Amino acid sequence: MLNFSAFDLAALAWFITAWVGYAVAIETKYGRSGLNSLVNGYRDTWMQRLLTREMRMVDGQVTASLQNGTAFFASTSLIAIGGTLTLLRSTDEMLQLVAELPFGTVTTRLQWEAKLMGLAVIFAYAFFKFAWSYRLFNYVAIMIGAAPPVAEHDTPAAKVFAHRAGALCSDAGRHFNRGQRAFFFALGYLGWFIGPVVLAATTTGVLIVMWRRQFASASRRAFLETEAH
Repeated sequence: MLNFSAFDLAALAWFITAWVGYAVAIETKYGRSGLNSLVNGYRDTWMQRLLTREMRMVDGQVTASLQNGTAFFASTSLIAIGGTLTLLRSTDEMLQLVAELPFGTVTTRLQWEAKLMGLAVIFAYAFFKFAWSYRLFNYVAIMIGAAPPVAEHDTPAAKVFAHRAGALCSDAGRHFNRGQRAFFFALGYLGWFIGPVVLAATTTGVLIVMWRRQFASASRRAFLETEAH
């Protein structure tokens, strides 16, 4: 059996709580003042202004750029999964290396392989999020191609279309953010390979960095200063 220590289980519980708690907070009422939510407002504005442009090549290029970004991260996720599974072939060497580290703890082979599988699951989750985000951005591109002509930009149907396309674009961005969040917490998860104390510390560090970028970064202040003027 795995027989993880109480410290291991407590650190893992903190990791899961931090990830789930942050995800729920950022995607609910509390997160409305975060950077992601502020940017989402501009997605709807983008689609409304798209209707007033006769030439929409730039909009297509922006969508292609968003797709390329999600494709890159989806490919990276697959590489990360492969790299993680490859480490299963060098378990003995890695156990010896970790045991020699200052904060390293004694880990059984089965425990080490269970930790590796957990890391692979995180990257697999990220892949599915990035892949779905890529697909949604593909739908956004189709909607841009099907957008009403400029002459009909002020009709009720056109306005409904713009809000619908904006909502779809926001959903694509939401899944991209979830995949990227998984990448950040994967970095925190790496601390568990050294020990539970390190896992708790790296998880806390990742949580602080992500919170600061959403609510206390220069980028968010730029949005607020622009709105104030």
